[in-house]
Amino acid sequence: MKIYHGLPDHDAAYAAVRAAHPLVIAIGFFDGFHRGHRAIVRELLRIRQPGERAGVITFRDHPATFLRPGQEPPLVMTLEERINSFARAGIDEAFVLPFDAPLASLGPDAFLDQTLVLRIGARAMVVGENFRFGAKRAGDVAFARAYLGERGLRFVAVANEDDDGERVSSTRVRAAIAAADLATADRLLGAAYSVRGRVVLGHGRGHDLGFPTANIVVPAEKLLPPDGVYAATGRHDGRDYRGLVSIGTNPTFDGSQRTVEMWLRDFTGSLYGEELAVRDLRFVRGQRRFASVEELMEQMRADAATVRFPSFI
Repeated sequence: MKIYHGLPDHDAAYAAVRAAHPLVIAIGFFDGFHRGHRAIVRELLRIRQPGERAGVITFRDHPATFLRPGQEPPLVMTLEERINSFARAGIDEAFVLPFDAPLASLGPDAFLDQTLVLRIGARAMVVGENFRFGAKRAGDVAFARAYLGERGLRFVAVANEDDDGERVSSTRVRAAIAAADLATADRLLGAAYSVRGRVVLGHGRGHDLGFPTANIVVPAEKLLPPDGVYAATGRHDGRDYRGLVSIGTNPTFDGSQRTVEMWLRDFTGSLYGEELAVRDLRFVRGQRRFASVEELMEQMRADAATVRFPSFI
């Protein structure tokens, strides 16, 4: 998949590609790339005609980062995870734009011209039926349909994906994760919520207690479930391992920094410097302070028993 960090310049090389293989485009932030987002991309690929490329326009940061700084939501997916999701879904090109003052000031007609019509020459646009765009969110699907239709361009608004009578949305996914309801989050996403990061040296306490853990550095913008212990699956070097994930500050040891640590049940060796991906998280218990290390170890053994069989998921 080709990635553009901005819209391409009007150069001869890109103009030639655009003429030979026009774009059909989906637009959105796509946090989580949930079932509703997947439906939009499926429709994009369905209406794509022979020779056309499928692309997405998305934003580097959540629009609230610019519009309501300090109130932006934690993200279900990092930018890297979103881009990887686009590629897996069959997208050919992704345009990652900064959501900044010049973009936010564009009226609906100027937004369509400066993104789809004049700049990249898109032949079609696909969005969700609640899509709003342009300064002060003045544009909607009715405006886009009329504006693009007058220019001979195709437009499709995809109906909201429904889940038990409620719309599937990134807001609902975030709420499920924040409530430690990872089964609901996975259902809304249409895939397993996951956490990934590089493994770094920790304090070594897990090894001393007989449960060596991998300390995972997670991007600051990533939404994590509440503090606690979770059964989970860790994936490293193409292999899955059942295990436990601890999220929290290690109160028994007077910790102050929130960490993500995973014990892999059947793993031997070192993971330092390697990337570990964690999915299938299911809540086991909340984090608490134990009266002694012995009491903690007894609880850890009980926790480990919950992941003895894969059927826990």
